[in-house]
Amino acid sequence: MKRQKGFSLIELLIVVAIILIIAAIAVPNLLRSRMAANEASSAGSLRTIATSNVTYSTTYGIGFAPTLVSLGPTTAVTAFSSEADLIDATLAAGVKSGYTFTYVPLQANPTTIAPNEAYTVAATPVTLNTSGVSFFCVDQTNVVRKDPGATLPPTTPGTECDDGTGGFPAM
Repeated sequence: MKRQKGFSLIELLIVVAIILIIAAIAVPNLLRSRMAANEASSAGSLRTIATSNVTYSTTYGIGFAPTLVSLGPTTAVTAFSSEADLIDATLAAGVKSGYTFTYVPLQANPTTIAPNEAYTVAATPVTLNTSGVSFFCVDQTNVVRKDPGATLPPTTPGTECDDGTGGFPAM
């Protein structure tokens, strides 16, 4: 009688069990890594918005941008104040890397006579505890702030991203 070569059912079950154990250990680490990457991207995006706003203010002479879209790409040959081409289209749309960006200007229709002197941008996770756990904020001071324990970030321009309880410390 010839002996057949191959794996027995028990051997296959042991291999599957080992793979499942490794996956159970690796998946939470992968999710934490993705959240950390989303948070780093969010902080970087806020820095980009703050820098773009300074450029916008010096270029157009009407203070900071009235909307996030105003900082976005242009469809024309040259940029102008409602399409300044300072940030990419994804960020101008307000959602990037698991975070939603809420832009609140002090003045919605700035002019050279009444420039927009303050703004606040809040970054909140699209899905709390899945896409991120921290809230971020930047304003006209160009300091990116992070609050891992906040329930909602401030959205009032001119508050310097402070919720009044010491939240949102500078990063």
